[in-house]
Amino acid sequence: MTAVETENVRETADSGAAPPERNGTPPTREVRHEYTHSLPPLLSQLGVSLVVSTYQAGKVVAVGVAQDQLTLSYHNFERAMGLAVKPDGIAVGARAQVWFLRSAADLAAQIEPAGRHDACFLTRSAHYTGEIQAHELAWAGDELWVVNTAFGCLCTLDGRHSFVPRWRPPFITSLAAEDRCHLNGMAMADGAPKYVTALAETDTPQGWRPNKVTSGCLIDVASGQTVARGFAMPHSPRVHRGRVWMLHSGAGQLVLVDPHSGKAQMVTELPGYTRGLALYDRFAFVGLSKIRETSTFGGMPIAERRPELKCGVGVVDIITGRLVAHLEFVTGVEEIFDVQVLPGARCPVLSGPYPALDGGSPIWVVPQSARPLGTK
Repeated sequence: MTAVETENVRETADSGAAPPERNGTPPTREVRHEYTHSLPPLLSQLGVSLVVSTYQAGKVVAVGVAQDQLTLSYHNFERAMGLAVKPDGIAVGARAQVWFLRSAADLAAQIEPAGRHDACFLTRSAHYTGEIQAHELAWAGDELWVVNTAFGCLCTLDGRHSFVPRWRPPFITSLAAEDRCHLNGMAMADGAPKYVTALAETDTPQGWRPNKVTSGCLIDVASGQTVARGFAMPHSPRVHRGRVWMLHSGAGQLVLVDPHSGKAQMVTELPGYTRGLALYDRFAFVGLSKIRETSTFGGMPIAERRPELKCGVGVVDIITGRLVAHLEFVTGVEEIFDVQVLPGARCPVLSGPYPALDGGSPIWVVPQSARPLGTK
């Protein structure tokens, strides 16, 4: 590992930090990270960067490479959860809204330090959903699909409603904010949701909790049929290269699932609670978290490995199953929620909803010429 700098990152009021000081100065969080020597050249070789969300720390982290060095920037989003990326934008699921960042590639080279950045995403709008626990997001063209964990459904957004329910597991009998099965992950294929993960096939408020060590499942969306069972808190199903990948989170594993037989094959075991998965080329970028001292993780296989668990992103070669690179947050961040790849962007700059807290300045984008009053 290569030790890198320690950063003092400012907090929003909802990020779990201590209350603001009496003079109104926002509290700060000390974040220190390390990474393997192999990570910067790997990202450069692929021509990609990463965006990583941290629910507990309330941040979206942009991870890129500039002059062969890894770069990290931290952006405040209340309880940052699911992320979705498309060429012209990023969506961020937060505490009670989904934020939309729009690409402004023509501005990237002008942002200080000038010439460092090759992509730019500016916060432009938000859709207020209320606290639906937007665990994962995915684009289907210009339509954003959201895993609505509180209501146990998949939904989309429109301008009139909090959300628009589009699908729910057949065992969920009514729409209610009761987190009945802890629906949490979504795999897209051919422009539509293909599979989802849930922590149990239950239809009562918080019904997934009692048997969560063995009740996790993978469900086929089109048929509504459960195609694989017996997992400890599965997350992040993905379809890549014609195969179904998933995180067996409670065991700290990346697995391949055969939806026809229901069998799962371990690809690799990782030193963390696995949540958040992006597959690109022959690599899996896997979010790794430490586990909280709560009953939520009691009895999980990974609880036996608590002293060795790390928080960060592991990069796995899916052909060999080897961990080939690793980013670790040593202090300041303990949980990763989602990981997404930004193709074609080596060193992106993000402007979140709270640029002053992020240590930056607002970026204003206005028309080059004013439109006279009364014209259309």
